[in-house]
Amino acid sequence: MTELSRRKMLASGGVLGALGALGMAAPAQARSLMNWTWSPQGSVAGAGAGADPRWVWDEEADPLVAALLDRGDVPKVNELLWNWERNDQPLPAGLPKDLHAFIERERQLPSWADRGKLETAAEFNKSRGLYLNLLNGVGGGMLSTAIPKEARAVYYSKGGADMEDRVAKTSLLGFSVGALDAYRPGGTCQVEAIKTRLVHAAVRHLLQQSPHWPDEIPISQNDMLVTWHTLPTFAMRRMRDWKVPISDAEADAYLHVWQVTAHLLGIRDEYIPADWKAANAQSDQVLPPAMGPTREGVELTDILLGQLADQTSLGTGISRPLCNALARYLVGDKVADWDRIRREPIWDLAVSAAWPLLVKFREGVIDKPLVPEAAWLLDEAARQYILFYLTKGQETKIEIPTVNRPERAS
Repeated sequence: MTELSRRKMLASGGVLGALGALGMAAPAQARSLMNWTWSPQGSVAGAGAGADPRWVWDEEADPLVAALLDRGDVPKVNELLWNWERNDQPLPAGLPKDLHAFIERERQLPSWADRGKLETAAEFNKSRGLYLNLLNGVGGGMLSTAIPKEARAVYYSKGGADMEDRVAKTSLLGFSVGALDAYRPGGTCQVEAIKTRLVHAAVRHLLQQSPHWPDEIPISQNDMLVTWHTLPTFAMRRMRDWKVPISDAEADAYLHVWQVTAHLLGIRDEYIPADWKAANAQSDQVLPPAMGPTREGVELTDILLGQLADQTSLGTGISRPLCNALARYLVGDKVADWDRIRREPIWDLAVSAAWPLLVKFREGVIDKPLVPEAAWLLDEAARQYILFYLTKGQETKIEIPTVNRPERAS
């Protein structure tokens, strides 16, 4: 038996768990160019085996979730976990013992988590919410649809059949990371991260059964790292490009909240960058080869931008061209062309000219009394409005899927 066949057999049996519900990897034409050279000495662990993360999965979550699916326990688990929301909230009675033990163990913050940095990160998110919401929401979304493995995983999993619901549930984790109480006892980040990790394992297990999924093993640690770099690394680089004033302490804290989140999502400590130098080096290695155009990505982009336009239209009729221009400005022409985002000659020029001025104006008054508080209130109101729109005002929770995208919806 070849090594690839052995890995495929193990994967289809659910032994090698998955971490990326978004499941990203390199396109076939770039795969031979990728050699893992990033040193674990640059990680939060400071050491490690140095194994290629494309062939490392979640060895704890995947077999557990596969067993839950095989036993038919998932509907009951989803019902029991529906109202489990806060970081300090006890688990509900009645959960399967293996799942209860897993969650209790994996919901704990890592030993290297720094409460001081997490609090600084909360304040940073408060003062920079406008940029972070745009970069992590619109920017990260457009990057994700330009990653073939991720686009296909989203499209062919259950969430691909209802993108409003899919985006709403994804937003629950993203918004929890940016919340002021993210990792405080009353926050929700630990809960949302653990639920997301369980979803990741389920999606990976189920996608192996989809007739649309290729033979290669999906959703590796590398896939999760690619996803991760479309969020904090991309956001920090763009804010630096915009010359947003960010102190070293703020930058370190913002990285730290995402380091902790990566750990809770199941990324091994030996792959989590310890500082921005290591993060940028890792991003440069894993992200560019993973990107490219797909039919699924183009379709998802159109859905996402359509949703954004609906959220912001206010009856003006101009929001979709403006959203197209904003998305193109955030991610650049290459990614925008892969996603087939229409060029908007007037709005493209307007956004590229106006945004730097807006940043300068905003940063020129950001330290004035009451301005950070007012900015946070506006940013938070916008976040809550978006979430309300996506959920149609209904209570929405992250749930473990039991099926892939229905064939009739593909």
